[in-house]
Amino acid sequence: MATKVVANPEIDILKEEREGRLREVGNQAVWSLSSCKPGFGVDQLLDNTVDTYWQSDGPQPHLVNIQFRRKTTIHDVCIYTDYKADESYTPNRISLRAGTHFNDLIEVDQIELSEPVGWVCVPMKDINDKPIRTFMVQIAVLSNHQNGRDTHLRRIKIRSPVQDTYVVKTPKFTSLELMQLAYIK
Repeated sequence: MATKVVANPEIDILKEEREGRLREVGNQAVWSLSSCKPGFGVDQLLDNTVDTYWQSDGPQPHLVNIQFRRKTTIHDVCIYTDYKADESYTPNRISLRAGTHFNDLIEVDQIELSEPVGWVCVPMKDINDKPIRTFMVQIAVLSNHQNGRDTHLRRIKIRSPVQDTYVVKTPKFTSLELMQLAYIK
């Protein structure tokens, strides 16, 4: 059963990154696509603009494969789509899968989009409601709006929780006075 998800054009996708809670880990992975039109591939999917896009070129499902060199904790996968610009190229149903390699992928979630414009963030949680740890994430576009054949995805972000590596946990001070006195010089 697919989860109905609503895209939010007003969402500040970078807020949690600025606050130090999440970080983008897509640059640590090797990306591959099931197909693409020339000039509309991985580079356009990963650039920092929503004006460019990946365009598939072949039969469905259209796949985006993200392979990490080491086991990585994934908090969520964020996808930017724009129904107003892409119409029948806009995904309608997307499957998010995870595993160690192509042969053992398990579906984490399946989402259904209705004319999305903006970011859709899908949490990647295990059965204990904790972020998954995986070597590979696969995004499969199962169908498009208006029965479109090829698809457009404008941007994908893979985000991981920031983990404290301190031996001793220091309190997080909010006032300037206490922050200035928090560390011994």
